[in-house]
Amino acid sequence: MTVLPSHTTSPDIIEAAHERIAGHVRRTPVIDIASDELGTSASVSLKLESLQHTGSFKPRGAFNTLLSLGDGTNGVAAASGGNHGAAVAFAAGRLALDADIFVPRIASPVKIERIRSYGARLHVGGARYADALSACEDFIARTGAAPVHAYDQPGTLAGQGTVALEWERQAPGLDTLIVAVGGGGLIGGMAAWVQQRMRLIAVEPETSCALKAALAAGGPVDVEVSGIAADSLGAKAVGNLAYPLAAAHVDEALVVSDEAIIAAQSWLWRELRVVAEPGGAAALAALLSGAYAPQKDERVGVLICGGNAAPADFSPV
Repeated sequence: MTVLPSHTTSPDIIEAAHERIAGHVRRTPVIDIASDELGTSASVSLKLESLQHTGSFKPRGAFNTLLSLGDGTNGVAAASGGNHGAAVAFAAGRLALDADIFVPRIASPVKIERIRSYGARLHVGGARYADALSACEDFIARTGAAPVHAYDQPGTLAGQGTVALEWERQAPGLDTLIVAVGGGGLIGGMAAWVQQRMRLIAVEPETSCALKAALAAGGPVDVEVSGIAADSLGAKAVGNLAYPLAAAHVDEALVVSDEAIIAAQSWLWRELRVVAEPGGAAALAALLSGAYAPQKDERVGVLICGGNAAPADFSPV
């Protein structure tokens, strides 16, 4: 697949997406955390996309893509580690479209149950997201269903970019945004909006780091995928649309351990009673573990991007 130029997603396109999906997605809350609560020298703004419909930021891209489809759509199809599938199923149900969702066997039971609850046809098979994507592509070729890619589609990137637009308006004056990365749809969309106005820090699990590998190689490359966040951050390669945006606007790509992610999940539950799945807590893990060390008085935004987990998964309290 050819790498497309970064202008496939731009601030004006994201503005249009924000208007398009208004009324279909939630304006998720921002919580200010004092520096002494986190043991850092920075004040922190947490944006809780874990409280978005379906428990993650994904409905933004799903609604933007589905609302952009023309008449006569023969249903939609999506491959997902779980969150994107739930979002497409939810959006398709709201818009009276048939949806087929393909997920790998590693998808969490919480996410599988969400997809089923929204009325989509669910197909479970394959060991990893890449296997579900292959099955989905075969289905699309056979049926003519409209594809809704989890991260490598213009409508997806523009929809996810509305997170940054909304956040900047809620918390003006932030110096840095810290964002977890899987296939890159979220970081790509946010990079297209933020550009150079703020520092943008990408965070990946050390066992699933497609963006870090791509930046080192000068383009998307395949990586091995494993670890506790593989269902949401386990893309085999970063998306072709997201890569040029990340390469231009991401200031640093960091990795965190599974142990650091679990510690961040536990902190969120213990201190805020906020439930975050592993991928949803990865950005905070970079701050808590010291992988990202803010400057004194830096204003840092941390995105909690998904909440499809149960507290018992990570905390005894």
